[in-house]
Amino acid sequence: LDYPTISKEIPPHEPRGCQRGISCSWYLYSPLRVKYPYARGVLLDLWRKAKAKHPNDPAAAFESIVSDPDSRKRYQNARGKGGFRRSSWEEVNELIAAANIHTIKRYGPDRIVGFSPIPAMSMISYAAGARFLQLMGGVNLSFYDWYCDLPPASPEVWGEQTDVAESADWYHSKFVATVGSNVLMTRTPDAHFLVEARHRGAKVVVFSPDFSQVSKIADEWVPISQGQDGAFWMAVGHVILKEYFIDKETPYFNDYVKRYSDLPFLVTLKKEKSGRYTASKLLRAAQVESTKDIENSQWKMFVLNSTTGKIVIPNGQIGHRWQKAHGQWNLKLEDASGTDEIDPALRLDNYSKQTVEVDFPDFSDATGDKTSSRHVPCFEVETVDGPVLVTTAFELLLSQYGIERGLSGSFPDGYSDESQPYTPAWQEAFTGVDADTVVTFAREWARTAERSKGK
Repeated sequence: LDYPTISKEIPPHEPRGCQRGISCSWYLYSPLRVKYPYARGVLLDLWRKAKAKHPNDPAAAFESIVSDPDSRKRYQNARGKGGFRRSSWEEVNELIAAANIHTIKRYGPDRIVGFSPIPAMSMISYAAGARFLQLMGGVNLSFYDWYCDLPPASPEVWGEQTDVAESADWYHSKFVATVGSNVLMTRTPDAHFLVEARHRGAKVVVFSPDFSQVSKIADEWVPISQGQDGAFWMAVGHVILKEYFIDKETPYFNDYVKRYSDLPFLVTLKKEKSGRYTASKLLRAAQVESTKDIENSQWKMFVLNSTTGKIVIPNGQIGHRWQKAHGQWNLKLEDASGTDEIDPALRLDNYSKQTVEVDFPDFSDATGDKTSSRHVPCFEVETVDGPVLVTTAFELLLSQYGIERGLSGSFPDGYSDESQPYTPAWQEAFTGVDADTVVTFAREWARTAERSKGK
């Protein structure tokens, strides 16, 4: 009961109870609590026989089990069927060590991949597991990798440590989509903010294969196929890009992505043997004669200033964070070489009529070989290594998403074209969600964001 009041405009955090936390003590002192190591019975039998044949070499004993197709199949086929038997720490520790040593000897230490409890749970347990993996050359996963609760695209694009807003901020929302999260079950102390936001007028849509607990307080439930959320949101992105960036310009959206995302930055295009191009690396200051000698030139990139038609280096890049001069580690839309205000261009149709054919990977193809070839506007920049073609990340995004805007290539005919990736019709086969549902949701989502300034 010691949470501070953040604001008088939002409900208090208290009471902050969690039913699962209350039950922790019951598990701790329950007669059913596991107090000893258990191992699969068939594996214990195999291990003890192997140890009898290799009494002085546990690694060889383990190798004799996994290298024999019959014994390997026996203990692997027993998985998921119970059959655990009580063992001793001495026995299981030796078995674990033998398995690790065998893997290192046969495949290398980087094939040992592990996870240690998060530091917030126990610094000693975390340090012990992390140090063990690092000293042996293994791969030490972070707790984010293990819990799968951090979408990596968010920090890659926006540069934050985590994508999660303070749960009290849910109360400010006007439209909430719950995806991959059963808030009423797993975020019990915070769930009241979601309920209160809905009573305040926010619309809540839940995406879940089952009618989960959070579905009870939602306005709409979208029964989406398990693990296919990505296809749904790609189709939503397709609709929003077309209707709110191409069919019409949305000033709030344009300003947001220019100021806070990497979409205006210039990307070099690489010519392949086929004669077509692929997206390559960001154009860096180190590649241009006039800027190659500035501090941290490898870590400063360009945008096209729409007011002058010239390429400039905007403030707020990683090179500015670590340079000697201060004052440019900010999000002011200014030319880093001075204090002139800039307006980064997202699209190039007003600056260049040149286009080239670019291959985009089709990530819905299981083989990984399928591509979509679509034209992208571009222009030429003279670098220290000769001329290169560049375009904006936004132009690449539009073509990747199949947004038709008067360019040639394998663009979809419309929302009902299921043959091209990211259309509302395309996602149906993955999600089981009707295309019309996607279009309606995308329009409501974008319209609410436009009117509420991102809430």
